[in-house]
Amino acid sequence: MALNRCTFRTARAHPNIIKIKMQNKRIQQYNGYAVQPSAHRLPDGSFSSNLLLERVDSSRAEGRYQFYSLDYFPSEKQALQHSARWARNWVDTRG
Repeated sequence: MALNRCTFRTARAHPNIIKIKMQNKRIQQYNGYAVQPSAHRLPDGSFSSNLLLERVDSSRAEGRYQFYSLDYFPSEKQALQHSARWARNWVDTRG
């Protein structure tokens, strides 16, 4: 059975973020939340930025927040970056 390798590294852009790359998913830990930004391509070629936030200390549904179509961007990279910034702002103001 093949084991998946995990890569841990501290982000330089923001001191409170730890990035974990696991099974091709980008998961960030930020102030008690697991942050999973995502993007999907729309029929017009643009990308919708989406976000899943989960409290690290909660396994119940009350600690899980999903946000869809936060904004639209010409590239997947821009959509993912927006989702990550939006998550930090949400956690800082509401979390």
